[in-house]
Amino acid sequence: MLIGAAGTGFIHTLFGPDHYLPFIVLSKARKWSLKKALFTTFYCGLGHLVSTMVIGFVGIALGYGISQIEILDHVRGDLAGWAFFLFGFVYMIWGILKALKNKPHTHVFHSHGGSELHVHNADRDHAIEHSKSAKLLTPWVLFIIFVFGPCEILIPFVMGATIFGTAGIIAVTLMFSVVTILTMCAAVAAGYYGFKSLPTAKIERYMHAIAGAVICMSGFAILFLDL
Repeated sequence: MLIGAAGTGFIHTLFGPDHYLPFIVLSKARKWSLKKALFTTFYCGLGHLVSTMVIGFVGIALGYGISQIEILDHVRGDLAGWAFFLFGFVYMIWGILKALKNKPHTHVFHSHGGSELHVHNADRDHAIEHSKSAKLLTPWVLFIIFVFGPCEILIPFVMGATIFGTAGIIAVTLMFSVVTILTMCAAVAAGYYGFKSLPTAKIERYMHAIAGAVICMSGFAILFLDL
C-alpha cells in the first residue's frame, strides 16, 4: 500500500498541471527567487493535503463512507476550480492592461526645505507601491485556493489504510504527502530553470497576462477535464 500511495502521489501530481504551473508562471512574472517559488509551492501543497487529511480523518471518526466524503470533495473541487479560473482571468486582464498602459509620466516636484528640490514620478511610484501589494497578496490567494482544493485521490488510501490501524493511516498519509510535495517542488524547479533558458525578453511585458492565462486554463482543466 505504501508503494501504491507513493506512485499515485507522483502520477496524480505530475498529471495535474494546477499543482505546479501556477507557481512556475507566477515566479517568472513576479520575479521570485527559486527559494521563494519553492517555499510558496511547499506551503500551498501542505495546505492542499492537510485540508484533505482533516476531512478524511473526521469522516473516519464519524463513520462516513468513501462515497459520502467524495461528494464533499467534489463540491470543494468545483469551488477550487472556479477560484483558479476567476483568479487567472482577473490576473490576465490586469496583466494585459498593465502591458498596454503607456501613459505619459506625471512628475511631481516637492521641496523638502532649503533649496533642495526633489522630483517624483507619480505614475511610477504608484505602480511600484501597487506591485509590492500584489506581490504580498498573490501567494496568499494561491494558498487559500489550494486549501479549498481537495486531493480526492488521497481519501481512498486513507480509508483503505484503516485495516492497518492508526500506524497504517499515518504511514500511508505521510508517504503520499511527501511524494506529492516533492514532485510539486521538482516540477516547479524544472520549470523555473526552463524559463531561464528561454529568450523571453520580447514577451517580458506580457508575463503577467501569460501567467493569468495559464492559471485560468488550469482552472478550466480542473472544471471541465477533471485534471
